[in-house]
Amino acid sequence: MKIKQQLQEPARDLPVMGEYDVVVVGGGIAGVAAALAASRAGSKVCLLEKVCALGGLATVGNVIVYLPLCDGNGRQVIGGIGEELLRLSVEGEPSVPEIGFEPIPACWERGGDLEERKKRRFRTGYNPITYLYKLERLLLKNRVTLFYDTRFCNVIKEGRHIRAVIVESKGGRTALLCKAVVDTSGEADVCVAAGEKTSSIGGNVRCGWYYYVDAKGQVRLRPLTDSGHMPSRRKPGVKYITFKGDSAAQVTAHVLASREMMMADMEAIKAKEGGNPYPIMIPTIPCFRMSRRLSGKVTLKPTDDHRWFDDSLGMTGDWRKAGPIFCLPLRSLAAVNTANLITAGRCMSSTGDTWDVTRVIPTCAVSGEAAGAAAAFLAREDNDIGFFDLDVSTLQKHLRRRRGIIDKSLLAQ
Repeated sequence: MKIKQQLQEPARDLPVMGEYDVVVVGGGIAGVAAALAASRAGSKVCLLEKVCALGGLATVGNVIVYLPLCDGNGRQVIGGIGEELLRLSVEGEPSVPEIGFEPIPACWERGGDLEERKKRRFRTGYNPITYLYKLERLLLKNRVTLFYDTRFCNVIKEGRHIRAVIVESKGGRTALLCKAVVDTSGEADVCVAAGEKTSSIGGNVRCGWYYYVDAKGQVRLRPLTDSGHMPSRRKPGVKYITFKGDSAAQVTAHVLASREMMMADMEAIKAKEGGNPYPIMIPTIPCFRMSRRLSGKVTLKPTDDHRWFDDSLGMTGDWRKAGPIFCLPLRSLAAVNTANLITAGRCMSSTGDTWDVTRVIPTCAVSGEAAGAAAAFLAREDNDIGFFDLDVSTLQKHLRRRRGIIDKSLLAQ
């Protein structure tokens, strides 16, 4: 029997599950920051997450390193929610260096030594289990409505505006009415559904940070990533196993291959250590670094290091090396053709090595806060304007009042 290549799904009425000023799609660090910023700016906010935990790779993926808030030369370039979430991650937690739980360096506390700050970056390591719980408590305290086990499916557009987000959950297929949408899905899923131009890469390698009990009964963190994880550093002539993150087949292949690698690594540890070491917690989500992102009006690239944009809504250093500072302009976050859609995290418009900068925890918090605040500002408007019609200077003042760092003078030092 010949299989049809397309089927027509019967039309149906969708029940409306709720009406919100801002809908945030994706509960990683960018999504948490966006929801928090939008709610604090006065919006009624909901956050959709397909798994049953917040934090994404930062928690469910066991990537427990909160990378630097500084430029590597002793200057802090990330504040606001980015710093708040870093401090929250280790608040009340013991220091356990052997599994990566480390305090904030003393030099980065108030009155800390400036010369020491040049030697030690403003970063930390945390417990992923307690952190995801803390993130939940923080959002609930700030009146954000959480929807777990809820998958984004589509949008309903009227002209250039999204009027509703369609989701699937235990309650079936439903709709959420909204005034603004923040895409923090990690794969720019909302952008694709809205018809925005996106870009994908296929350079993701096998990855699986996991915990195990060693032969002496000590819990250990194994930060396991296949070689060639940074495309710019791959060796010519070497064949790397890589995956894309924009298809079910590739996502499944990546998960299966990564788990196979983790189990093989565990066997190698057994052979080396002897005794009976065993794994106790592995990632339960795909651990992609970069997959698909918006193609915005401005796409950040390596040559934008120390470049000022008049619509900058935040700044970040480079976690890999000292020196670079990148500004995050509104034009790299907001969708081009959908007036009330904005992105954050690894969905924002950046490319090459700069995408590797914008995808990490602290920068996701910066772009998330910027996108959430912008979404709240847009939701206040009664007419059908878009993100590019907002008064950027007013938005910048708001973010600075919230201790965000948007400082052109840092680029001249």
